[in-house]
Amino acid sequence: MEKNETFSEEQVFPSENPRYTHELEAIYSVPITVSAVLGRANMQVSQLLKLGRGAVVELDRRIGESIDILVNNRLIARGEIVMLDESKLGITMTEIVKMDRVEEDKTN
Repeated sequence: MEKNETFSEEQVFPSENPRYTHELEAIYSVPITVSAVLGRANMQVSQLLKLGRGAVVELDRRIGESIDILVNNRLIARGEIVMLDESKLGITMTEIVKMDRVEEDKTN
């Protein structure tokens, strides 16, 4: 028999609880690196050295596939590229990657 649990709003949205916000203030200024990976390619050093201006490197992703969003080189989400204005791109997160799925992705 499954147990139905109810969660308070503070448990579901801890960042909106002043107590938790105060407890987390110490980490707010820790710098992180957020990266968006369009795809990857494997090649030999000799191939890399032959690349020049205008060379095309084929990636392992297709047009329209999600891109990986990394925080400090750890996969945390997948998303899509969006145009913010005429000169800037952004990312819309479409999926948060659970830790067990991240471990599964590493083995494949």
